Amino acid sequence: MIQLTINGQPQQFEGPINVAQLIDHLALHGKRIAIERNGEIVPRSQFPQQMLVHGDQLEVVVAVGGG
Repeated sequence: MIQLTINGQPQQFEGPINVAQLIDHLALHGKRIAIERNGEIVPRSQFPQQMLVHGDQLEVVVAVGGG
């Protein structure tokens, strides 16, 4: 069991999870997003390789279009 803090809210996951899986879990697949992990931006190309660990602090920002 790992605990992550996502946008200030604690969330628990059963086992290992990477950033790409987290995006699917949050139903954000296909949206324009930026993810910061422990103060560092995670490049989109590294989402599948970035394994999250207990205690990670994440900020997820969804881009919103308008005009």
